[in-house]
Amino acid sequence: MEELDIIKRVFLLGISKREEGESMKTTMEILVETGMFEGGMKEAKQVLEELKTSGHIAGDNLSIIGVMEADKAERDFKQ
Repeated sequence: MEELDIIKRVFLLGISKREEGESMKTTMEILVETGMFEGGMKEAKQVLEELKTSGHIAGDNLSIIGVMEADKAERDFKQ
């Protein structure tokens, strides 16, 4: 499995840390507001589709692979 870029890793971590009942749209809006995506919501939607295609996101939730990557990202960022 190839290494994900920082944007995708932060996106997965953001999904894993979202509040109960928070939608994917709200999560993307929060990440866009941080300035993470230079291309705004359009770029966020593109990254979301890439993560769905790669199997990291299933529906509006993380897949097992996505959970593993989000946990790894959290550990890496805490170092």
